[in-house]
Amino acid sequence: MHVLMINTSPHRQGCTNRALLEIASTLEKQGISSEILWIGTEALHGCIDCGYCFNHGKCVFGDDKVNEAAEKAIASDALILGAPVHYASIAGSGSAFLDRLFRVISRQMALKPGASVVSCRRGGASASFDQLNKYFTISGMPVVSSTYWNSVHGNTVEEVEQDLEGLQVMRNLGSSLAWLLASIEAGNVQRPRLEREHYTNFIR
Repeated sequence: MHVLMINTSPHRQGCTNRALLEIASTLEKQGISSEILWIGTEALHGCIDCGYCFNHGKCVFGDDKVNEAAEKAIASDALILGAPVHYASIAGSGSAFLDRLFRVISRQMALKPGASVVSCRRGGASASFDQLNKYFTISGMPVVSSTYWNSVHGNTVEEVEQDLEGLQVMRNLGSSLAWLLASIEAGNVQRPRLEREHYTNFIR
């Protein structure tokens, strides 16, 4: 089993990455491989609602890592999204990246477990956590939780290291995800068919 983690922070080795590494270590102890894909710091297009992805299975913009992330996500058994808090929401580059990514992968990710992780200096974690989880719930993905909301606090990696409960939450998240993946594999239950026939626009 393999888990893809996406680090949407502009800092490759920053606080968000530290939280993801704690999860990766826990997964590894359970025999589950993982990788962290960093989205980088280059300028990112927002979704322009062109519909290209619906007909071609990839985003029309090919100059960043969205299509790479889409291939990796579809091939993975679970997906974890990591983001820093900027003004009580995830960083703008991460939002642009994930909006486009989920336009490509949403249907293929149905019933795969998803989890979100946020890092913040002090406040805004819950709002950002909620924002990330909406990508899963619109895609029919079971959301994996931990023993508190999935956040770490600190302005530097060294400060995150001092957030003992935050790192504990990351380890518990990794353990919960490992358990769920093992349960899905052991159960070998046929996946339900999700209805996709109706799209209703409410216009008055």
